[in-house]
Amino acid sequence: MTGDAIAALARDSRSRLQLWATFLNSLEAHAVAEIGVYRGAFAARILSTCPAITTYYMIDPWRQLADWNKPANRNDAFFERVFQEAMESTGEHAGRRVVLRGRTTEVIDRIPDGSLDFAYVDGDHTLRGITADLVRVYPKIRPGGWIGGDDFARSIWQHGVQFEPTLVFPFAVYFAEAVGSRIYGLSHRQFLLEKRPDRGFRFVDVSGKYGKLDLLSQMTSRRAPASAAETPADRQCGKRGFLRRARDRLLR
Repeated sequence: MTGDAIAALARDSRSRLQLWATFLNSLEAHAVAEIGVYRGAFAARILSTCPAITTYYMIDPWRQLADWNKPANRNDAFFERVFQEAMESTGEHAGRRVVLRGRTTEVIDRIPDGSLDFAYVDGDHTLRGITADLVRVYPKIRPGGWIGGDDFARSIWQHGVQFEPTLVFPFAVYFAEAVGSRIYGLSHRQFLLEKRPDRGFRFVDVSGKYGKLDLLSQMTSRRAPASAAETPADRQCGKRGFLRRARDRLLR
């Protein structure tokens, strides 16, 4: 899969589902993992349209996580319903799926190193989450294999300042640089990393939308709401007022 072919695929795809189904069929992928399955819509589409896939790992905790500050974090009863929906939507492909219920760090070692043609990362998207997902799934990819991912958002404030920032972008780019691999910024807020360290690191912005790779420019583009506990005295003097004013200047 050449850079020109990837660019054409991103340009011509009407949705992320079409993009990845076409990519995996072109790749003739046999072993695939998905991190962050949720209701199973992505898995069902890929399994239905990519007949070459023989093993599809479905990785998701399907439970409430006390340390995950994102809007999708709901109670266990909700996640049990979501889990059952995922099982039903992929039920006709039960012979090809391998369900790994747990966080990436809890279950990833059930996948042999170097065995995957492709992994799709759509996990919790926080800095902690994307770090764990990419670091732990990378050894599972065969040489010349690929990692794709969702929510390659141009703003870390994808869900507002009350939630943990979304750090898929730019962390995935930094990770690609660390392992010496090429990474593409695609349409539909997707990324694609090629496990070819011999080619060296390069960020190819196919979409033309990403611009700077630093965090500071993103942090200063969104102002945090004023604290209800802040008083006029805080704003005028004192350590607390200084720290709050510094925070507001940083996030302005």
